[in-house]
Amino acid sequence: MDFQKLLLDVANALSEEEVNALVFLCTDLLNQNLKSVKSASDLFSKLIDQGRLSAEDPQLLTELLSTIQRHRLLRGLHLPSPECRTRLISPYRTLLYQLSEDITAQELKDIKFILGQDVPRRKLEDHVTTLEIFLEMERRDLLSDTNLNKLEYIIRTVHPALCEKINRFKEQQAHETGRPRSSSVPSTSNPSLGSIRSTGSFDTADLPAAHASINSASTSLDFHKRTEKCEPETHGIGSLVITPSQENNASAQTKNETLGTYPMASAKRGVCAIVNNYDFSKSQRQRQREGTMVDEKSLRTVFEWLGFQVLTYTDCDGGKILSVLRELSKRDHSQMDCLVVCVLSHGHQGNVCGVDGQAVALEDLTEPFDGPECPSLAGKPKLFFIQACQGNKEQRPVEIDGDLCADARPNKDFIPSGADFLLGMATVPSYVSFRHKKTGTWYIQSLCQNLVEMVPSQVDLVSILTKVNADVSRMSDPYGQKKQMPQPAFTLRQKVVFPVPKDPPPSLQD
Repeated sequence: MDFQKLLLDVANALSEEEVNALVFLCTDLLNQNLKSVKSASDLFSKLIDQGRLSAEDPQLLTELLSTIQRHRLLRGLHLPSPECRTRLISPYRTLLYQLSEDITAQELKDIKFILGQDVPRRKLEDHVTTLEIFLEMERRDLLSDTNLNKLEYIIRTVHPALCEKINRFKEQQAHETGRPRSSSVPSTSNPSLGSIRSTGSFDTADLPAAHASINSASTSLDFHKRTEKCEPETHGIGSLVITPSQENNASAQTKNETLGTYPMASAKRGVCAIVNNYDFSKSQRQRQREGTMVDEKSLRTVFEWLGFQVLTYTDCDGGKILSVLRELSKRDHSQMDCLVVCVLSHGHQGNVCGVDGQAVALEDLTEPFDGPECPSLAGKPKLFFIQACQGNKEQRPVEIDGDLCADARPNKDFIPSGADFLLGMATVPSYVSFRHKKTGTWYIQSLCQNLVEMVPSQVDLVSILTKVNADVSRMSDPYGQKKQMPQPAFTLRQKVVFPVPKDPPPSLQD
């Protein structure tokens, strides 16, 4: 068969995704920009022009089709068996392709989130593929055949089982070069990234926030969210990952490094924006959030005491929530230490609700404050506290009469992007959270009380939120059946320690 005709038949048999894979595999072979390659025919022409492919030496075509698992197509071409010589496609390029084939859509989202500090967001949009991510990492000197540190960290985080492929590649390279290989990636280690789950928040009417004996409400920290079931109160927060610093060897892993503290020396601490949604009469599926005014008052009291300028926005529809935060992101925060945003509303997993019932994705709440969007807050802590359901499930559920209401609908979750964010979540994914109609929500009231009690002792915010977790986990309805487990998620790089206010701690019992 005419070789040009054979190549044309191959080109017609390949999908766009397979063509992109071939281009990626040939990146090291062609010393030119491959962005102009739009088809397999374009690629084959360039390979022929550079003497990489010919009727007399079709080895590269055989390797390419074999690598992308088009064995049946390859058999139909009746090409001569390749000679026993060095492969033309580099083992490094093959490794990256094989990794990309085993990375799921959700894992790709996680990878993009992890790279949010190193790669511009426009290079991490939804349509960007895993192979394109690898190429961008190479362009930014984050990845090469001799520098796999970042790749190892990412794979260990999102899909630990794939670490074995990297280990085999490194062993092969060490054998061929005679150099001792660097430490392998533990293929069985659990990633340190925790995905956050939020429980949906329940409205509690006229019920004391009774405390029952401690029932362990176990929370699973994985990078994938669970669907929750809940009525109309809070939105769930997507997972924020806690990204530990990369460790290259065993001694680095055991090295005890001092953790810094974010500066808190400005005359103005920052803005605390409170979005408080009470009146859902315009929404057919959601009820009034009785008790939310108590939460608003407590938050205002505490954050004014901490030195924040408190701004309150009441009964915002979905569009208003977004416009409020976008306007806030356009302010000059250069003379301020940090930002606090509190959203009190109904919700479901990955979203919060406007009073019109419109869902607002959690990533849309945080995105306006990411580094490129709000440079005056770059490197400063951005603290989000979300009082909203993450689903419809109840921890230790039971049908009872009472004033506890669940406020969430199942939906996909999102991952907030960028460093220096903290999301304090009222509940873990797939579950509801609770609100007392007279005394406010379990989560917000515990948060405010622990800030008042622990800030004077210079306790850092993550430790305070751990105490909030412990306190709320002990709470239950009067029947001892309904439970709630908050969970913080963050990409903080240092500790958040609020300066001790000059005024005495406020009372929240009024």
